[in-house]
Amino acid sequence: MITGEIKNQIDSIWNSFWSGGISNPLEVIEQITYLLFIRRLDELHTLEENKANRLKKPMDRRIFPEGNDPKGRSYEDLRWSRFKHAAPEEMFTVIGEHVFPFLREDLARQLGNGDSTYALHMKDARFTIPTPALLAKAVDMLDQVPMEDRDTKGDIYEYMLAKIASAGQNGQFRTPRHIIRLMVELTAPQPGDIICDPACGTAGFLVAAGEYLREHYPNLLHDPVMSKHFHNHLFHGFDFDNTMLRIASMNMLLHGVESPDIRYRDSLAEEHAGDEETYTLVLANPPFAGSLDYENTAKDLLQIVKTKKTELLFIALFLRLLKSGGRAAVIVPDGVLFGSSKAHKELRRTLVEDQKLEAVIKLPNGVFKPYSGVSTAILVFTKTNSGGTEHVWFYDVYADGWSLDDKRTPLLDEGKLGPAPGIGLTKEEHLNNNLPDILTRWDQRDTSERERSRTCPSFCVPKEDIAAQGYDLSLNRYKEVVHEEIEHRSPKEILADLWRLEDEIQQGMKELEGMLQ
Repeated sequence: MITGEIKNQIDSIWNSFWSGGISNPLEVIEQITYLLFIRRLDELHTLEENKANRLKKPMDRRIFPEGNDPKGRSYEDLRWSRFKHAAPEEMFTVIGEHVFPFLREDLARQLGNGDSTYALHMKDARFTIPTPALLAKAVDMLDQVPMEDRDTKGDIYEYMLAKIASAGQNGQFRTPRHIIRLMVELTAPQPGDIICDPACGTAGFLVAAGEYLREHYPNLLHDPVMSKHFHNHLFHGFDFDNTMLRIASMNMLLHGVESPDIRYRDSLAEEHAGDEETYTLVLANPPFAGSLDYENTAKDLLQIVKTKKTELLFIALFLRLLKSGGRAAVIVPDGVLFGSSKAHKELRRTLVEDQKLEAVIKLPNGVFKPYSGVSTAILVFTKTNSGGTEHVWFYDVYADGWSLDDKRTPLLDEGKLGPAPGIGLTKEEHLNNNLPDILTRWDQRDTSERERSRTCPSFCVPKEDIAAQGYDLSLNRYKEVVHEEIEHRSPKEILADLWRLEDEIQQGMKELEGMLQ
């Protein structure tokens, strides 16, 4: 958790970018990303230097080569630890004319892997900080932030990503962190998983899955085989926005993942139809709407569901990407649950009859405010291709820990927010944060939850009931409302009270007249 002082520093530099002429929040975070990346390169080089000094051997890998760059500048001058002491004008020249060409042209060779996700996305790196003064302020601020701790680096990045969400239209790139964490907890990633987010944005789901694995398997990275899998083969993210890909790559690096598979891809396109049954876990919040090149859409997806609606095609995509036995937790708009078109009904029938649909978790309408008021739900399912749905577990979430207006202010202390708070919640606090209860009852979905009344916030519905309702998955279709019994009085009793009231009023009027006389 980052301190208020660090948040104030980030707010200060963020405001400086805006006042300095960079008004696009994505460009702000992209430029800060480059600076963080440059600092990280220097840290890695320093680690290699220290190792070589201890062993009294030459360095195994030099990120900054010996000698000069093509413009005659010593590569040593390109290191963060060197240029941060320079005057603003000198620093501006070094970074703009030497460091960025180094990132674009030499990085792949220096990292020893031209296919690395960082080398790939740095090929288009552009330096757009407009003035030496703004650059110097940014470098000074980032240099004061304690970046040795992986958690601190990740929290800093998450804080900056949150500022994207509050900046308006670009907020669709970010799913609230506590909702991401809930979905990760529901699916419980395993060390041997192969995880994919086909619409990864800033890689929030992949980052949260990585943090979950570190927490629950603390010795994971001590095993050379599992460590290699973690850093190189476990995480896969696709997007078709190059800026988001660079941000996602840096987000993964700052959370300690060395070489994730973060790639440019239109996941619904025909040209990417060859990776079926590759992944064991899909975590995603795909686009709910948008333009679709129907002719270029993968034909195998259209065979599953013939539609132009991207939210339906993405669910078909998840079924194609998953191995048999693979599981998914994905956010969908409410229309997917009850839409009446043939495509909607067939997709829901497929999930219930051909796969194993496990849960429908209805989210509050304000979860994605201030930039969207769309009503959504989380679907949790397992690909089987042979059915397996017996009961579907429903949960009606009415509080996620934050206010559901545009301000989205926390309703509880920080330690009591999220799906896995450090301290237990009282009944009153549960009214402001249902997420821990979701996880508790999720674990009981095959036992005590089967007996819960449909008047409760969570309950199970047999597959037969869902089929009888035409595979409608909207919670309100099955939820029962408790009707309070009202005691009705007879008309005679009501008239008697009215007459008695009239007598009292007349008596009061007479007493008032007597007092006035």
